[in-house]
Amino acid sequence: MIKPLADRVLIKMIESEETTKSGIILSAGAKEKPQIAEVIAVGPGGMVDGKEVKMNIQKGEHIIVNKYAGTEVKYEGQEYIIVRQSDILAVVE
Repeated sequence: MIKPLADRVLIKMIESEETTKSGIILSAGAKEKPQIAEVIAVGPGGMVDGKEVKMNIQKGEHIIVNKYAGTEVKYEGQEYIIVRQSDILAVVE
């Protein structure tokens, strides 16, 4: 299990198969990098760079993340990304 520290959030990108209007199915390689992810784990927050950080994100939420943010990690055959809470742009409701 990966447990994020400080203001970090462990996410997994949500990949959905896309179909064009003409019915052509686009593979993951043909699409733009997805920006919607599921939150897998959330760090505790606390003091980060001399400032108190409160975590506003919860496990299980779907979020929109900055396209090039974070560090990619492969763990037990799954691909994850660790981002800072400040790299999260919005929560999908």
